[in-house]
Amino acid sequence: MAYRVETTPVSSQTSKEVLGSICLFPDKAGGKSAMDCHVQQLSKQIFYSFSITPKEELCLSFIKQFGLTQWLVSPLSSSPFYGEDFYCEIPRSFRHLSFYIFDRDVFRRDSSIGKVAVKKEDLQKYHGKDTWFQLQPVSADSEVQVCNIRLNMSLTFVLPPSCLPVFLRSEAKKTKVKRKTNNPQFEEVFYFEVTRPLSYTKRQFDVEEEDVDKLALRVDLWNASNLKFGDEFLGGVRVPLRVLGQAGVHDAWYFLQPRENGGKSVKVEELGSLRLNIVYTEDHVFPSEHYTPLRDLLLHSANVEPVSASTAHILGEVCREKQEAAIPLVRLFLHYGKIVPFLSAIAHAEVNRTQDPNTIFRGNSLTSKCIDETMKLAGMHYLQVTLKPIIDEICTEHKPCEIDPVKLKESENLETNRENLRQYVDRIFNVITTSGVRCPTVMCDIFFSLRESAATRFQVDQDVRYTAVSSFIFLRFFAPAILSPNLFQLRPHHPDPSTSRTLTLISKTIQTLGSLAKSKSVSYSDQSRCSIISMVFLDLISSSAKWDQKSIETPIMLKEGFMIKRAQGRNRFGMKNFKKRWFRLTNHEFTYHKTKGEGALCSIPIENILAVERLEEESFKMKNMFQVIQPERALYIQANNCVEARDWIDILTKVSQCNRKRLSTYHPSAYLNGHWLCCKLSADTAPGCTPCTGGLPANIQLDVDGDRETERIYSLFSTYMTKLVKMQEACGSKSVYDGPEQEEYSSFVIDDPQETYKTLKLIVSAVQTLEQQHTKYKRDKFKKTKIGSQEHPIGDKSFQCYIRQQSESSNYSI
Repeated sequence: MAYRVETTPVSSQTSKEVLGSICLFPDKAGGKSAMDCHVQQLSKQIFYSFSITPKEELCLSFIKQFGLTQWLVSPLSSSPFYGEDFYCEIPRSFRHLSFYIFDRDVFRRDSSIGKVAVKKEDLQKYHGKDTWFQLQPVSADSEVQVCNIRLNMSLTFVLPPSCLPVFLRSEAKKTKVKRKTNNPQFEEVFYFEVTRPLSYTKRQFDVEEEDVDKLALRVDLWNASNLKFGDEFLGGVRVPLRVLGQAGVHDAWYFLQPRENGGKSVKVEELGSLRLNIVYTEDHVFPSEHYTPLRDLLLHSANVEPVSASTAHILGEVCREKQEAAIPLVRLFLHYGKIVPFLSAIAHAEVNRTQDPNTIFRGNSLTSKCIDETMKLAGMHYLQVTLKPIIDEICTEHKPCEIDPVKLKESENLETNRENLRQYVDRIFNVITTSGVRCPTVMCDIFFSLRESAATRFQVDQDVRYTAVSSFIFLRFFAPAILSPNLFQLRPHHPDPSTSRTLTLISKTIQTLGSLAKSKSVSYSDQSRCSIISMVFLDLISSSAKWDQKSIETPIMLKEGFMIKRAQGRNRFGMKNFKKRWFRLTNHEFTYHKTKGEGALCSIPIENILAVERLEEESFKMKNMFQVIQPERALYIQANNCVEARDWIDILTKVSQCNRKRLSTYHPSAYLNGHWLCCKLSADTAPGCTPCTGGLPANIQLDVDGDRETERIYSLFSTYMTKLVKMQEACGSKSVYDGPEQEEYSSFVIDDPQETYKTLKLIVSAVQTLEQQHTKYKRDKFKKTKIGSQEHPIGDKSFQCYIRQQSESSNYSI
């Protein structure tokens, strides 16, 4: 599982440029990871941190998203093996991709061992390849912390009163310290005397003179420190005076460099090496209208017969890894609200191609990868609400749960450990199987489609409707989150080895119970009970959108607790004050009571709930408020905290989502003093002014940029254009010969050669059009390039490489 760090695309009038992503993928050959660190003669904990210079940008990004500054702890190893993937977006202004290796001592202090710094212009050289990098020493003088500095220099000739010989000398001057700013502007003027040699006889000052040509202005940037260790070197630049030319004036931005000979005298071969597989992509996102042809082809995929001839399915066929295609496809279909029809279509096609029900959805197909990605986006909050409290408790208590006699410590008791493990498994299994009503709607709709397709295809196997769903919800969702909670934002860091072993045992047991298989660590009677509970849970989360909560005659308590509600004002002269009440939700009704156990003061049937939405804070100057909208009025409620408020909103929305009269719009503010605070309408029955947020979580719609995802898909098609051509040839071969496929074409799934060929022609046409637009944009941008500007400072080797590439080729494509 890979971390994902999201940033907002940079927009302009002509285009939105996005410096894509860097992803570390596992090495598929031999089952080893593409990330392997070998550090010689070390016996302490080793971990490496990941940063991009300037460091501030990346560190802030990761702290914002994960609260992390370090990962990948591998204890007591001189050759640690990490085996993890990281997917992150990087700032446009980066110059190096850097990996730092640290040694952590017993006092949890970190000392630097070395680093690998890959230049921006060299990333394409290592793209998609396993590479060993020699670690380099790290010193304060070699680390540039600031990018650019602007210098304005001029040269004025003054004739000295005498012609006595004057020797050249160096001189240093210092600006005032600028505090509390990351973008200091010094705006100070310094005068340096440039003397002439005795042999100089010309009346006009010539900066090209051999002696004067040796002079240079050196500017260093320092971070002032009040500590005894002194100031911190941030970077410097050396400007030869010859750049002043005949005009004698020079104003430009410079790219700061590390100090010359600043590194320590360390033999690099003693530091070790780091093995990486770097995948680097760079995208330029155009305005939306440029992507209409390709986007329409993609969004129409669910309606194409057969679905294997659709644009989205073809993308999965030509990409080297299914994950490459799954990420942008899922985000695009989620953004436009078409993810369920698309996944239903490709899942149905995959089920029909499956011969054995025991292997259904077991491979790394486009369907499984897309559903995995959908669950990560739509189900992250559901996962955190369900598992985070118990995972935090496990990581805090450190109870021993080892049940392997070989691995048992001398101070541990096997029966005690088994009981600890059983208690944890029971609790986690219980919170999972009672969380069905909180499962996001989009996931339930997908599971319903999987269940129906599997049951139709394998009618003899009665359990296939459960195993088709459990293969995702247990094996690919809950079990991985328990195994590696830090990857699912359930924990900020990797658990310690003992806790990690406990989580591994719990994950395996939950995976076994959820898949309706037998487990050695669970008794037969417990397994039978768990199987029944699992089936009820799987039935609940894979029910269709037409499922009626009241079809279950026995009321099921879904959630209860104290909250504060505002009086609804049923009486004309009644006081509308706030009171603390005990709320109780079942699959039949939503009630509140004066205290727990007393009779209901008010009962709202589930079918009367028209919408459940947040209430803006300005309504009553109170936080964590939401509203339960009924036909006559809205009930305003304040939860204890933001987590509770979101949990109540989610579960109330879930149980009422199938009501026939659900609203499409609502008022985000209250009706007070004769008008709605949000839209100022005076009628209390006025239609809502804001669309309801039911269905997909609102954050998915806000975070996804549909144009950017289409651009990513275009880049993939452009990269694999030769495979598209190969697939066209395969369509022709299969259509003409109508016999066994040639071996070179057998890797493609082609059910209908004619329809697939038509789609391929449209894809190639759309990709070529976008390629021409990218080429024109690159050419126009190159013409406007000005060396020495803030965007393109002097001394930036990455930009110099770009200039050279543009000069060598007029046809540039991403």
